[in-house]
Amino acid sequence: MDNMRISGFLALVLLTATVSAQQVEFNEWFEDATLRIDYEHSGTKDSERFTLDAAYKGGPWAGSKVNLIDTLNRGEFFVKVFDWKTGLLLYSRGFSSVFQEWQTTDEAGREVYRSMIETVNCPYPKRKVQVSISVRSKYHIMEEKFATVIDPNDPTQVNKETRSHGFEVVTLMDNGDISKKVDIVIVGDGYAKEDIAKFKADAKHFNDVMFETEPFKSHKAYFNVRAVCAISQESGIDVPDRNVWKNTALNTSYNTFGSARYILTEDSKALHDVVGQVPYDFICILINDKRYGGGGIYQQYTTTYTIADNEAMAWQRDYVYVHEFGHSFAGLADEYYSSSTGYNEFYPEGVEPWEPNITRLYDPDNLKWQELADPGLPIPTPWGKYSYDSLGSERGKLDRLAADYYEKREPIMQAQSDIMHNASLRGKVGAFEGAGYLAKGMYRPSLDCRMFSLSLVPFDPVCSAAIVEQIEFYAK
Repeated sequence: MDNMRISGFLALVLLTATVSAQQVEFNEWFEDATLRIDYEHSGTKDSERFTLDAAYKGGPWAGSKVNLIDTLNRGEFFVKVFDWKTGLLLYSRGFSSVFQEWQTTDEAGREVYRSMIETVNCPYPKRKVQVSISVRSKYHIMEEKFATVIDPNDPTQVNKETRSHGFEVVTLMDNGDISKKVDIVIVGDGYAKEDIAKFKADAKHFNDVMFETEPFKSHKAYFNVRAVCAISQESGIDVPDRNVWKNTALNTSYNTFGSARYILTEDSKALHDVVGQVPYDFICILINDKRYGGGGIYQQYTTTYTIADNEAMAWQRDYVYVHEFGHSFAGLADEYYSSSTGYNEFYPEGVEPWEPNITRLYDPDNLKWQELADPGLPIPTPWGKYSYDSLGSERGKLDRLAADYYEKREPIMQAQSDIMHNASLRGKVGAFEGAGYLAKGMYRPSLDCRMFSLSLVPFDPVCSAAIVEQIEFYAK
């Protein structure tokens, strides 16, 4: 392990020690309410700055009142809340952001300067606090980039007006005390008034899909789920590459970062105004459109398209919903490596990713998920990658517009499927090369997983463990 990797590893150890600080007593320091902080995040590929935009007092605090200090060490950023008088750490949470992803794109590489409004929530403090945001450097050193003092008793600092739109709320699951459950809010974009019945049906469908999938199924009692029936002025959302533009409640759009299927919104204010009328920890946005697509940002939100071209392909929507929630909820990385993305150097060489389900494998004798690895399985784990990639290359050469495209594609896909259904490797945990958009030098835990292939396969054991860890953190 060279010095660069050692320094990154030590920084990771130091960060873990920092975020393992002692939890504080909620009622001593906080009201049962939410402090929403909107800030401007701006800069270029190699520079960034944060500026406070506004602070709001919201409804009841939905998060845990026991686990206030984040101990999971996931995300590109950390928000921390300190008592202003004593400096005591009261609350922290890791998260990622749209801006950080943008910084890895070609546009950012051209030194274009952009600005986005982002939002973090924390419990509402009883006394003056300092709020800081730290950024994870390439080598996992958390560098504080922003700090501001907020006095909750100063009427000029915190906006306490009601920001709810008064949209109808449907309760899909109610398992009790919001501070002891994971609270999900499902909200739609591109649903006009006449589409709301469809939204209600979609919300129920996708929620059922989620809780038919392990490990969510066996942990269903730990969740509350509510749906906010947001009304857009028009049906559907923006599709820029087709010159389609719609007036919608949340301003979601396809073509994020130039990727046709990537759906995000940069309108954090609109989003949090809408979902803020219910208690929530995690946000799922349903898109009333038919192009395959979605997105998920850790501790921010997910998006999922809802209209299938035909019934035979409807299962792909279900895949997207659960896959993207894996990103947003547990910080899981994409395990596939052959699809194009708008990112450049998303996982820099020489650095172990923070995501729990991929590894650079710089130390094979101390595998990242060693406690779940199958004894005797070679590390790295041979899995037929050369044949699989050769078949993928063959498929990529086919003419998609040819009349016999699907006929020619079928045997290739079947051959790839046979590799992925290797009975001797299925369900085993090792280190399989190809993950995180990288064909070489990045490894995933299992042959197949909901984070790897476009199919309804289960989460692999490592991803499942990361999901359960997050559930238990919020439901305590």
